[in-house]
Amino acid sequence: MRTLVLSVILLFSTLSVFAQTNQIKELEKKRKLALREIENTTLLLDQTKKSTSTLLNRISMLSEQINSRQQVISLLGQEINAITKQQTITEGEIKDLEIKLKDQQKSYAKAMESVVLKKQGMNKLLFILSGKSLSESLRRMKYLKDYSDWRNQQIIDIREKQETLREKRESLQKSKADKLALLSSREIEQSNLQKEEETHKKEVDDAGKKQKELQDILSTKQKQADNLNAQIEKLIAQEVARQEREARRLAKEKARREAAAKRKAEAEAKRKAASEKSTATTTKPETKTESRTEPDKDTSVPEVEEVSTSTKVVVTKENFALSSNFAANKGKLPVPVTGTYSIVGRFGTHQHSKFRVTTNNGGIDIQAKAGAQARAVFGGEVTRVVAFPGYNNCIIVRHGGYYTFYGNIQQISVKQGQKVTAGQALGQIYTDSDTGSSQLHFQLWQGTTKLNPEPWLKR
Repeated sequence: MRTLVLSVILLFSTLSVFAQTNQIKELEKKRKLALREIENTTLLLDQTKKSTSTLLNRISMLSEQINSRQQVISLLGQEINAITKQQTITEGEIKDLEIKLKDQQKSYAKAMESVVLKKQGMNKLLFILSGKSLSESLRRMKYLKDYSDWRNQQIIDIREKQETLREKRESLQKSKADKLALLSSREIEQSNLQKEEETHKKEVDDAGKKQKELQDILSTKQKQADNLNAQIEKLIAQEVARQEREARRLAKEKARREAAAKRKAEAEAKRKAASEKSTATTTKPETKTESRTEPDKDTSVPEVEEVSTSTKVVVTKENFALSSNFAANKGKLPVPVTGTYSIVGRFGTHQHSKFRVTTNNGGIDIQAKAGAQARAVFGGEVTRVVAFPGYNNCIIVRHGGYYTFYGNIQQISVKQGQKVTAGQALGQIYTDSDTGSSQLHFQLWQGTTKLNPEPWLKR
């Protein structure tokens, strides 16, 4: 009974350790991701020259870096706690195994002692032959064989428990070493966090000293952003209207084809009825009737089509498929830049109370490495390639009822009307030679409704 209880306890302990191990691996994965984001931001900060025009971006990147560093420290704490729990479980397993092994060794030693005493009084052959009948001798032979098998199995079980015990002890030692390493890493990360917070404070103080310049920069950028948003809204409205006109044309063409087919069917029915009447009348000479039907029209034009005026999105077979697939990939779309990146401007209205300026961002601004490419986040068609003041070349890609906008591109790699695939390069992002800053402005629209792109991207 005691052995059974110990076996059950050992089973539950093993399952608990397995769960803890998976948790530790998941925490380690998240920590490495946060550390990679810190490395990316550090690289972009080093690449961006310190100037008044880049000061706010640098502050934003430092804030991202601090948030990532705090996340790393938090994850390290969770890993340490998970390892501590794992150690407690492993120590309990070792204790149970030691008890179980000790009991089994005692049982085996006692059995061996009994065998030795019996051997002194009688050998195996005499024991078998001394049976009162043949069947009893055969039972004694089987008993001796079963007993020998039991002894061999006991030896195997004891050796397996000894090996398991050795592995558990090694695992415990390794987890202790891992815990010490994590504690050391946490101290280093806390020191890095303190330095970054000091740097951030210094940059903010510098921004305070240059309040007038920054206020002018923010005001200028907001005017450019307002103009851009108005132009994008106009372009997308035009594109949606163009699709609606095309849908109406296709709908009219479909209605015309259906009406022609109906007229043809009616004429054919009349001709057939007249023919049957002529055949049935024997007193009158047979007369031939001829009905004129309009020639068949080309029916190769694709079907659809329905226009949804409430959402201003054209519902076609192609659009429906693209829109459905696009919506299904929310949170899975690739970031629209290649290589290292950091989001330095977020969607929505932001109050800069220190500079008495309110900014409204219609999308997100992504700091990238010099030479990085803007890339399509999903398959679609390039509907516009235009230039806007402050945003260089810009591209709009249609994905059914959704649109993505890519601004501040230096060298265009696609043309209007071209089909693109997810991840395809659209052009090289513009790099300011004075500041070293390479930023892509990215927007997402559903029909004529502006959306926050960030939740749609895979991070």
